Amino acid sequence: MTDSPDQASAANPERSLLIVDDDTAFRERLAKAMERRGFQVRTAESIADGLAAAREAAPAFAVLDLRLTDGSGLDIVPAIREARPDARIVMLTGYGNIVTAVAAVKAGAVDYLAKPADADQVEAALLARGGELPPPPDNPMSADRVRWEHIQRVYEQCDRNVSETARRLNMHRRTLQRILAKRAPREAQDGQG
Repeated sequence: MTDSPDQASAANPERSLLIVDDDTAFRERLAKAMERRGFQVRTAESIADGLAAAREAAPAFAVLDLRLTDGSGLDIVPAIREARPDARIVMLTGYGNIVTAVAAVKAGAVDYLAKPADADQVEAALLARGGELPPPPDNPMSADRVRWEHIQRVYEQCDRNVSETARRLNMHRRTLQRILAKRAPREAQDGQG
């Protein structure tokens, strides 16, 4: 499915793409979809593998998951930028919030997409130029889902400490406990409205 570094770069260096994501099924589906769109794809599932791949053959494009089992995909951005300053990097995450979007852009990403992003969205973000924004997603997250994601992220960052999370969110502890006891808003779970 993926080429060796030399084959990918030699085939078409302007369409070389590195995908780093620890979700094997998602990574493989996205890799196949991007290959069908003319990209020469290399994949990695960890920061170490992503760094090695970026240094071996600097990609023209990269899609990096923000949360990997061994850390943050943001750690790969400097290596890609050093090897190829003009690389177009898109960050993916299941935790779509302003703080991580700003961090991704400051690190050198050109765009930030919330999972589940499809190949059309990824391609549009990778190929957008200048101040041009890609078209809006067909099924964007609802306001309820964005709120739920933000609460979950802060809760995780507070090491699942309800009291600390409530304090940081300026929320009553019991209200937070009720929210945490509920499942994610339905429309965002299955991507349907």
